[in-house]
Amino acid sequence: MMMSENGRKKFILVAEDERPMERLLVEAFNAQGVGTEVARDGEEALDLALKTKPDLILLDIVMPKMDGLTMLKKLREDAWGKKVPVILLTNFGDTEKIVEATKSGAYGYLLKSSWDVEDVVAKVKDAL
Repeated sequence: MMMSENGRKKFILVAEDERPMERLLVEAFNAQGVGTEVARDGEEALDLALKTKPDLILLDIVMPKMDGLTMLKKLREDAWGKKVPVILLTNFGDTEKIVEATKSGAYGYLLKSSWDVEDVVAKVKDAL
């Protein structure tokens, strides 16, 4: 089980609107002893992040209500939100969006088509 500095179990926010992907990620992290919260749109992700202050955010770029890049920019306006690691999940090979995300302070990104769940778990463990 991974623990935070304050002694609580580490947990991440999974902001993903595709149910099968969300379930796969939640199951993988729970199996590693990492707790999860789930948001299915950008507005919910921002609200949950600021309320629950996860150790890391896995953030899909394409989501309803507010896209991931907008959510990331708004998150970075908050004092706590400036520091939390964010890993973007994207279907895009779109370098412009990736550059924009990096400028907004994303820890990294993963293209959904080119990784398996073990890769995601490993990248999150590195960031935590």
